Formats: sequence, structure tokens, C-alpha cells
Amino acid sequence: MKKILIAALMLVTSATLTTATAADYLIDTEGMHASINFRVKHVGISWLTGRFDKFDGNYTFDENNPAASKVVVNIDVRSVNTNHAARDKHISEAEYLNVEENPTARFESTSIDIQDDDTGIIHGNLTLNGITKPVDLMANFVGSGDDPWGGYRSAFEATATLNPSDFNFEFNYGEVYLDLYVEGIRQ
Repeated sequence: MKKILIAALMLVTSATLTTATAADYLIDTEGMHASINFRVKHVGISWLTGRFDKFDGNYTFDENNPAASKVVVNIDVRSVNTNHAARDKHISEAEYLNVEENPTARFESTSIDIQDDDTGIIHGNLTLNGITKPVDLMANFVGSGDDPWGGYRSAFEATATLNPSDFNFEFNYGEVYLDLYVEGIRQ
């Protein structure tokens, strides 16, 4: 029976299993089989894209009750990378990411709504710029299975939309869109 884990910055997993147990997964950031990307309108007319190079996280998937699964992701916001060093320095300042006072962002799930076999909504709290707000991740299952090294992995993607004013960012170019691509290694 196919079950779903809907996990962070943007997380869901599903597996076809014959036995029912909860499993812990570590997000594969060491092998960089995961990414957290963002995009926002630049001066309201074009897209500015970037990513966070350093983050970690884990999730627990309970195949008997996917809605009881949990996810935690920590992001080093100092690792912001827009492929332009001067811009990265600028958006790290107090009116944007405020990395000196708040170097880490954290997402922690509070509940999961299963939509169908491959999609769900992960409800959780995002702490960013020292402010904690509820955020929903729209998650999709990508795949799962054995890896060549004797492990088992699951993969998913998720998206979220953030209102910058919710986190005291001083720009008004519209919403920030997060795109998360995650592969987890079962522990």
C-alpha cells in the first residue's frame, strides 16, 4: 500500500512497503541531493533567483499514519547565494535577511494533510529573521527505493509562498516563492 510522507522546505515521501513501521530519514545535504531555492520579483519586473547553500534536516515517516509524520529543516541564511556577491552581501543586511542577528531559519512541521497518494500539505512554523509564522508547504512525491550503497532513499519536492512583511523584510516587490527538492536517506 502506497503511503505518503509529506515533509520540509518543501517535503513529501511515499513508499510501497509491506511492513508498517516509522522510519527516520536524514536529508542528504552532504551529497547535495537536496536544494532550497527561492525567487522574488526584482523591482517588480523580473525574477531574482537564488538558493541557500547550507542547510540540514530530517523527517520521520510513519507508514501506518502518514499524517503523523514530522519534519525539521534548519537553514544557514548566511549561505544565501544569488550568484552575485555584492547582492548577497546586500540582502544579508538588517532590512532583508538580517543574518548578523538571525543567522538561522527553521521550519518545523505541526501537521500534515494528505491530499492523495502523491500530494499533501505540510503545515508548520517557519522562524525567519527572528519571527515565527505558520507556513504551508505544497508537497509532491517524486520517488523512493534502494540506492547503490545498500541504503534506502525517498525524494520529494515542495513549494511555499512567503509574504516578506510577515518576517519584517523591508522590500515590497511581492511574494517570495520557495522551491525545495529533497532526497532523504533512511536511517
